[in-house]
Amino acid sequence: MSNFDDIRPYKDSEVRAVLDRLVNEPELIETILRFKFNGVLSRIFRPLIEAYLKYQLKRLVQNFNSVRDLQVYIERYVTQVIEDTTDGLTTKGLEALDTKKPHLFISNHRDIAMDPAFINYILHANGMDTMRIAIGDNLLGKDWIADLMRLNKSFVVKRSVKTVREKLTASKQLSHYMYESVTQDNANMWIAQREGRAKDGNDQTNPAVLSMLLLNKPKTMPVEDYLDELRIVPVSISYEYDPCDIAKAKELLSHEESGTYEKGAHEDIQSIAKGITGKKGRVHIEFGQPLESSLEHPLDCAKNIAEELDRQIQGNYRILPSNLAAAAMLGYEFSDDEIASLDIDFPIIEMHSSKGKLIERFNQEPRALETKIFQAYAAPVFNKLKVIKEGKAKSVELASSVAG
Repeated sequence: MSNFDDIRPYKDSEVRAVLDRLVNEPELIETILRFKFNGVLSRIFRPLIEAYLKYQLKRLVQNFNSVRDLQVYIERYVTQVIEDTTDGLTTKGLEALDTKKPHLFISNHRDIAMDPAFINYILHANGMDTMRIAIGDNLLGKDWIADLMRLNKSFVVKRSVKTVREKLTASKQLSHYMYESVTQDNANMWIAQREGRAKDGNDQTNPAVLSMLLLNKPKTMPVEDYLDELRIVPVSISYEYDPCDIAKAKELLSHEESGTYEKGAHEDIQSIAKGITGKKGRVHIEFGQPLESSLEHPLDCAKNIAEELDRQIQGNYRILPSNLAAAAMLGYEFSDDEIASLDIDFPIIEMHSSKGKLIERFNQEPRALETKIFQAYAAPVFNKLKVIKEGKAKSVELASSVAG
């Protein structure tokens, strides 16, 4: 694996040395202190508290000698996050997967940390190995942040490379690494369907992600055979409420009004923290059909594969009261057939109570920002209705061809 040393997660044999380095990292200590004390800490007591924190960290990690040791410890915190910040985590579709084989999970992307964390939690609870997680190097501005991520099975996507040649080299390396991880290391993998979060609520796959995956495919191998080896599984992640919804809408508005958006120095870290600690309401993880078992026709290019991922990710999105309420707030009136086709699992009256929650949540925001937020919450509804409509049209077309 020496060809991948600069992007792969850490091995068990490296864990001890990395942890020993981290507990003495001043910026990590400073970040923990700032988070725990909200930036306010007496100068008199600071040296004492800092020394005590370092002592506690060293005690905590002294028995961690593998990635699994670390993840087993982290599990209790993920469980606590689920209990404290959600109104329940549900799942569907795992029964369609061969749990004894590795898969490449490709999901929509709403939250930097919690998207893969929730999927990992479901996999672990069902006796499957946790995933190796793709993370952009734009989030790894400090060596100690990269160390933390790579300890937790993250592998690096080189988004900061500039030249065409550098981008191609990085993409080939990543494609090769992901293929070997699934086929030789029997490792579950995760990558988002696009670079960056879907801030507008539109979960659409960037074909460039699939083009990257196919770079490692031998020229003589059919695309469908290569997909069989990767075992790609679309995953839909539904959040009733997005802790970062206002921040995302502000970024979108800034792009529309000025063409640019300047991120704050610690904005990514703040987004991660808010995504973890913020209230999310109901959360649902739905696993789609593996591509090799769901294709109606051979997929011969990245664009077609992306369209199939969109069909499943958008079609399997669990519509929640906030989604229906946001669409209604935008003036959309649902027909009885549409409500039935969306296969909602809550009383329709919850849509009306959710309107009040949305109004209360955003009533201090400017009208343009509020509209942008409602559009993001409503987008999964309109996308799912489109998938349903296209599916019905195909069924009618198929029935007519058979009858003819």
